[in-house]
Amino acid sequence: MPLHPGAWLALAVVALQGAAGIPRTWDDAELADFELPLAVPAYTPQHVPEDYYYRLPVRPVFRSYPIYHPDREPPGYRAWLARQAPEVVLGPAEPVDAPDWAAAGELVFSAPIGYNGPVGPRHVTDPAWYAEVGVPLAADGVMPFARWVIRRPGVLEVGNLACAMCHTRVLPDGTVVPGAQGNFPFDRSIARDLAGAPLPAIRAGLRPLTFAPWVADDPAFRLPRDRLLATLAGVPGGVVIRHGTSVAHPARVPDLIGIRERRYLDATGLVRHRTIADLMRYSAANQTIDMLARYGSYVPAGVGFRERPAPGRGRFVGTGSRYGDAQLYALASYLYALQPPPNPNPPDERAQAGRAVFEREGCGRCHAPPLYTNNRLLPVSGFRPPPEHHRRYRILDEPIDTDPGLALRTRRGTGYYKVPSLKGLWYRGPLGHSGSVATLEDWLDPARLRSDYRPTGFPGLAGSARAVPGHRYGLSLNARDRGALIAFLKTL
Repeated sequence: MPLHPGAWLALAVVALQGAAGIPRTWDDAELADFELPLAVPAYTPQHVPEDYYYRLPVRPVFRSYPIYHPDREPPGYRAWLARQAPEVVLGPAEPVDAPDWAAAGELVFSAPIGYNGPVGPRHVTDPAWYAEVGVPLAADGVMPFARWVIRRPGVLEVGNLACAMCHTRVLPDGTVVPGAQGNFPFDRSIARDLAGAPLPAIRAGLRPLTFAPWVADDPAFRLPRDRLLATLAGVPGGVVIRHGTSVAHPARVPDLIGIRERRYLDATGLVRHRTIADLMRYSAANQTIDMLARYGSYVPAGVGFRERPAPGRGRFVGTGSRYGDAQLYALASYLYALQPPPNPNPPDERAQAGRAVFEREGCGRCHAPPLYTNNRLLPVSGFRPPPEHHRRYRILDEPIDTDPGLALRTRRGTGYYKVPSLKGLWYRGPLGHSGSVATLEDWLDPARLRSDYRPTGFPGLAGSARAVPGHRYGLSLNARDRGALIAFLKTL
């Protein structure tokens, strides 16, 4: 991904951590109500204390380089890369008082926290990997979800698990949209690698990611090998079995464009977004300090799943280091500055008719313009909000018949789903909390409520037919009004 031209100047200005009014990321008092309690309160996570967090070393950010499809790579490119010296562009001396925080944050957005896995040189240099996994490419042949990094002279590594890996989208014309709902087929690539692995090894790899102590029948630990692999292979780009979710209930990758306007983060409203410091904490947790939290007595990346490793000794990717406060402030500033791509859908006569349908049907009650969300939480079936929640959180106490699995049976499960914004629907997909349908047309198709429906996005456990429940609004419209409503929604 090309870097903002002001980034290098921004990163040249350095000073001690904590200067220039940068918020403190990991603060015990702020962490106390940073997240909502889980739907099963006894397992609400207890994060690492600030003393532990600030003993973790700060990650250096090395200069990185684009990865091209082997058939599109410029002649001699990798030989030239091998001659480049390692260069730290952002180290423990943090950028403060920078002329352009968003430009500095673009470096952090693209900076990996792991190397050579789950995607390594053997993948990105193999044309078969691109074809079999379905990896989208930019118009210039760049694979924008990972980058070449040189940390030692002459050694090329593939940098993994940067924010950009999940939050970069390639549009059909090859345009790259940073910060959008990404479309890298993460789990399909993993399923391909696990084709020859024994079942115990597959389950061992999934345990820190998906195990929730209160869920007795997690499918990751009861499905036979072939069906488990088929489920992983069925997860499309834009959906991911990320840490804290489930094989049965993965998460749709969120679109970060417009994140400044959102009061809750994650589909389940897990994180309260009150200030830029909350976004900094959310970024740190997801990269991957939350793997060291205690869920009851369970620590996902702990020694024996019980004890936290000594600071800096974590073996799960991302748990042995951290970003500095100024790096996270820069990252959050970059995310706040993200803009959507130009919308090709004109607000024509049909779209104007769709606006009238939107208003007539009362869609604005939940999806209120101009944000097209009311920034409220909806309790799922099977969860009754405690009385104190109504005093502390923005709740619309109207349960909808949406699959409650992600909200009740995962480590991100609060018992709620947030009301999503409709802005940017034209470039997003799959849709639904677990990405069960591929397009807006599919979402407004009443056939998705039938038990014999074949989901067009994430198919579920190894592709079984199933209904995609929830959000019945718009399903009873006639074909003309439904088409007009879709035309309007695509202009947002």
